Amino acid sequence: MAAPCLEDPSLERNFRGHKDAVTSVDFSANRKQLVSGSMDACLMIWHMKPHMRAYRFVGHKDAVMCVNFSPSGHLVASGSRDKTVRIWVPNLKGESTVFRAHTGTVRSVHFSSDGQSLVTASDDKTLKVWTVHRQKFLFSFTQHINWVRCAKFSPDGRLIVSASDDKTVKLWDKTSRECVHSFCEHGGFVNYVDFHPSGTCIAAAGTDNTVKLWDIRTNRLLQHYQLHSAVVNALSFHPSGNYLITASNDSTLKILDLMEGRLLYTLHGHLGPATCVAFSRSGELFASGGTDEQVMVWKSNFDVTDYEDPLKTQRFASSSKSDAKILPEMDFSEVSLGMKSQDSFRNSQAEAVTIPATVTNTLEHIVSQLDVLTQTVSILEQRLTLTEDKLKQCLENQQLIMQSKAE
Repeated sequence: MAAPCLEDPSLERNFRGHKDAVTSVDFSANRKQLVSGSMDACLMIWHMKPHMRAYRFVGHKDAVMCVNFSPSGHLVASGSRDKTVRIWVPNLKGESTVFRAHTGTVRSVHFSSDGQSLVTASDDKTLKVWTVHRQKFLFSFTQHINWVRCAKFSPDGRLIVSASDDKTVKLWDKTSRECVHSFCEHGGFVNYVDFHPSGTCIAAAGTDNTVKLWDIRTNRLLQHYQLHSAVVNALSFHPSGNYLITASNDSTLKILDLMEGRLLYTLHGHLGPATCVAFSRSGELFASGGTDEQVMVWKSNFDVTDYEDPLKTQRFASSSKSDAKILPEMDFSEVSLGMKSQDSFRNSQAEAVTIPATVTNTLEHIVSQLDVLTQTVSILEQRLTLTEDKLKQCLENQQLIMQSKAE
């Protein structure tokens, strides 16, 4: 069961330094540094503790599309529209190593949990795996038939998930180098994908305004959210696995309670599309970026817990274990949850959209689930009525056509 929120999320800091849209953000493991990439061809390293300092890293010849800290925080990877991948040492300003193998824009970079490997995704329709310390390209995955927007390692490093403009999410086995499964439920391009901290589930966001979650052990769709009114650009799991935050072209961030299937908050802060979002390793903070050139750091105000030790255990546990954590199966459409998305975060003060009451016993949980089922049935009844009306109208039109022909 998800832990209750202590208070509303709050805006902690607002960083301005980029000269164009922010494309990607990520925290270092110690939460003292934040990296952001931008269409201005630069990445910024923001030192937040003890005093805020910012360093501009210049080297790419075109827009920086993605950034990622290594698990240790000693390295930063970036991908660019100049078709290159760079590895930076944050403490050595301007020092970087260039990786070249892609023939199109590099849209995603991600370190494995041991920091030894890097996976990259590109407009050349491939994702590639590299060895970090030997600085060597290893192999490619080539079954996508359109741009690959995102690629991520599983927590244990055995699997890789990718999202593409071919409207699929693909799961790959790193050892066999084969596609294990393709998820084809999205109705548009898939912009972003990531693993649940337990490694048993994945979540993807798309241009069809939806967020979908699958259990990769059974390949079943677990949850479906249609809460945004525009393209969903990015998402990030809270380290506990209980919450998910999304960023959209509708200028909002939304925080979902995955265990209860509820929309908790809608946050308004960006003056334009929100392009990226990421939780810190502890979950205490999250950062977002947008086309308004701003990097915003927010305090989540969830119960503060050290998730590092539990996640180390989860990272290297087999994802095929039957007792592994799994999210409940839910399908929430815009109709069933739309009424919960009206309250919003304005003028840097968060206002709760829906705050679930603490579940004190099993009965209360069952009642809440029945409430959801009642809403779902109501929606299905409405859709059935509409379908019957359309069918009746079609039959009437057909009779009129037959009569006119007979005359």
